[in-house]
Amino acid sequence: ADSFDHKRFFEVVGLKSKSSDDVKKVFTVLDADNSGFIEEEELKFVLKGFAKDGRDLTDKETKAFLKAADKDGDGKIGIDEFAALVKE
Repeated sequence: ADSFDHKRFFEVVGLKSKSSDDVKKVFTVLDADNSGFIEEEELKFVLKGFAKDGRDLTDKETKAFLKAADKDGDGKIGIDEFAALVKE
């Protein structure tokens, strides 16, 4: 718990080297309610989107992940914010 690092995670799952189309596909999977945004509730389950035995992020990890990606301060992650975070 509290060991999640989004930069390392994107490298480990190979997302960092994927095309922007592939990154968009991952975004649509993580956007469970199809709102066009990844909200805090969806972000908590991000690891489960990549592995069946993935754990939920802690509240602290979720908030840190959201803060790192949410550049416009609206409390959610849009596709452009997600793509920028992946390529960091």
